[in-house]
Amino acid sequence: MTYSIQIENLSKRYRLGLTHAGSIRDLANRLARRLIGRGETKIAPLSHDPDRVDGEHFWALRNIQFTVNQGEVVGIIGKNGAGKSTLLKLLSRITFPTAGRIEMVGRVASLLEVGTGFHPELTGRENVFLNGTILGMTRQEISRQLDAIVDFAGVGKFLDTPVKRYSSGMTVRLGFAVAAHLDPEILIVDEVLAVGDIEFQNRCIGKMKSVAESGKTVLFVSHNLASIKTLTTRTIVLSGGKMIFDGPTAEGVTRYVAENMIADTGQQSIADAKRTLTGLDQNLQMTDLGLRGLDGHGTLPADGRFQVSVTVRANSDCGEFLVGMTVYSQDKTPIGSTFSDPLSPPQCGQSRTYELVATFPLAPGRYHCGISLTSLRSAGRELHDSLDDVIPFEVSATSIVDDLRTGQWSAAWGYYRLNGLKETVHS
Repeated sequence: MTYSIQIENLSKRYRLGLTHAGSIRDLANRLARRLIGRGETKIAPLSHDPDRVDGEHFWALRNIQFTVNQGEVVGIIGKNGAGKSTLLKLLSRITFPTAGRIEMVGRVASLLEVGTGFHPELTGRENVFLNGTILGMTRQEISRQLDAIVDFAGVGKFLDTPVKRYSSGMTVRLGFAVAAHLDPEILIVDEVLAVGDIEFQNRCIGKMKSVAESGKTVLFVSHNLASIKTLTTRTIVLSGGKMIFDGPTAEGVTRYVAENMIADTGQQSIADAKRTLTGLDQNLQMTDLGLRGLDGHGTLPADGRFQVSVTVRANSDCGEFLVGMTVYSQDKTPIGSTFSDPLSPPQCGQSRTYELVATFPLAPGRYHCGISLTSLRSAGRELHDSLDDVIPFEVSATSIVDDLRTGQWSAAWGYYRLNGLKETVHS
């Protein structure tokens, strides 16, 4: 089978420091390096990993190697900072590799972030023709696809309006429509689909499927594992700038979830664990989590009941709060959610451990949790702290009673509330 993309020992290194620092001689040297394709952009330090930081340099990617055959739809997943965006920028020729080789066969259309390649002062129509020309299309070819692009993007009324007046959703819709309709042999799509609504995301997935079925190649980067599973059969997992998996999507998703799981912490504090949500005030902050009530093999007992231990520190004076829990299957599909009754917070500067009991109707399989701390206000819910991919556990085929077998979102979840059992105060 003919390949579309072949990557051999690909690495990208950035120089640590400020992007504007340096003398005129340094500036001239950097300019000369860029002209011969060896430019190094200075960045602020991103990691203390000795495998990624080498003296004054940071390795965003190191020794990446894979081949994508024509017509394949390949997912690329990894947590923030894994190197996904750097890889796509190298494939899209936005930046140059430090080492290694990239060979691509065919015309490449990339959608890496909202508004990439759009000139804000030009109208939507003018940007369609501009992007098509950059891709190597003739004016006649672009004109033939214009109606389909406009219809897909849903921006007909604003086609002759400057793009700077567009919302982010309108911009990404038009950008995807241009990239997908101008007959590329290779389509590269980053996480930007998250900007669109559900209906548009489904249309994009359908379009990428049709592009692949026509024999074209698609690289799809997303944190939405459901979309990855729907669209791709092969997935590449990046971690710390290295490729740690390349194979069937189901196995790749499992590897990704396991790579990012925060297990039962026991004596280890999780105060510094990475929070994926933005806007957390952390007036109340989780410092420890634990899971009790499992058997010696880490499986849920026959009655489906277990205890969750949550240690909460008050960084400021707060009113009553709720502990929220969502249980996810191994591939991060949400199974159900529940909340505690209102709980009294610790005094400012102190911590308190809350041991909470819950019963869940779960089918056999592997699961993990998301835990949050929220307060209810007249203006809405105030989110203090939230942790994903924590306290994994397993339900075995022999450990669950006959009437708790669904493993699906159940109305019964509304009745399995978390109840405070024990409170231990820490200074």
